[in-house]
Amino acid sequence: MSTKRIPVVLVAGFLGAGKTTLLNHLLANRQGVRIGVVVNDFGSVNVDALAVAGQVDTMVSLGNGCLCCAVDASGLDAMLGRLSDAEAGIDVIVVEASGIAEPRDLIRLMIASENPGIRYGGLVEVVDAAEFEAARERHPELAEHLRVADLVVLNKADRVEAGELAKVTGTVEELAPRIPVLTTSHGRVDPTLFFDPGPRERAGQLSFDDLRAMDAHEHGDDHSEHLHAAYQSVTFTSEQPLAPRKFIEFLERRPAGIYRIKGHLDFGPNGTRSRFGLHTVGAFVQFDRSGWPADRPRRTELVLIGSGMDTGTVHSALTECRAEDADAVDERGMLHVLRYVEESA
Repeated sequence: MSTKRIPVVLVAGFLGAGKTTLLNHLLANRQGVRIGVVVNDFGSVNVDALAVAGQVDTMVSLGNGCLCCAVDASGLDAMLGRLSDAEAGIDVIVVEASGIAEPRDLIRLMIASENPGIRYGGLVEVVDAAEFEAARERHPELAEHLRVADLVVLNKADRVEAGELAKVTGTVEELAPRIPVLTTSHGRVDPTLFFDPGPRERAGQLSFDDLRAMDAHEHGDDHSEHLHAAYQSVTFTSEQPLAPRKFIEFLERRPAGIYRIKGHLDFGPNGTRSRFGLHTVGAFVQFDRSGWPADRPRRTELVLIGSGMDTGTVHSALTECRAEDADAVDERGMLHVLRYVEESA
C-alpha cells in the first residue's frame, strides 16, 4: 500500500517577477489546504501582518494551519523533510526560489530526493510581462529557465499594452513550445491549478464524483476576486479499458498546453492490483498501483488541466486509447506503464 506523498511546487522567476505576490495570493485563497511554505530568498512573505525576512532555518506557524520557513540552498532538503513529517499535517509544500536560483537544479533536487514523504509537484516560472525582454537581454539564460518549466505564469499583464502583451506571449511560446502559459496580474492564479481544495484524499484515492466536483469548481460561477487566469480542464471517463501502449504514447506526445493529469486508469485484467493511479505535472509522470475498491466501479477516470489546450483534440486522443479487446492484456505494453510505477511497500 502506497503512503501519502506531499507535492512540492517550485515557484521560480527572475527578481521582481511577482513570485512573492503569487505566493501570498495562494496563502490567502488556500481553500482549506494546509500549506508548507519554504522561502529560499531574502525577501518577505506577509500573512496576517507576519513578515519573514532574511531568516535562515526557521519555521513559523501562520495561525491558519500553514507553516512558513526560510532557508538557504543547503538547508532546503532538510526543511522539506521537516515539513513532510506526518506531525506537521501539511497537504502541499510551495517553495519560493531565489530570483537568481537555477530552476534545473531545483528540479533535480526534487526528482533525485530519496525522501519518501514528498513528490515533485511542478516548476512554475513567473515572468514579468513588462520587463521580460529587457531582463532576457541582460540574462539570456532566462530562455532556458522557461524551457524547463511545467507552467509559465506571465504576470503583470496590467502593466503593458495589448500589442506588447501579445508580443511577449509569442516570444515565451516560441522559447518554450508546448508549455502552458497563463496570463495574469498581481499573481492571481487559481490555487486549484497547484493543489486540490481540502480536506481531500490524495489523487490516487479520488472518486469520479470528487473529480467532477473539482471540474465544476474550476468552471463554476463563483469568480470572487477574479482568482484565476484563463485555463481549461477536460474530464474523461471510459468503461472500456485503455490500451497501455496507446496511452503511454499519448502521455509522451501529449497535446500542447496540458499541465496536470490526475485520476485512475483501467488497463484490463492485470491481477488484484490493476488500478493505476496517475499523477503528471509537465513532463513528469508517475503511476501508483492498487486494487479496485469494492464500492467503486472499475473504469478510467481522468481530469486534465492546462492552458491553451484544444479540449476537443485532447478528448479525441484519449478516446483513441481505448483497447479493442476489453478482456485481453497487452503484457509487453504494460511494461511501458510499469516503468513509471512508484515502488511501494
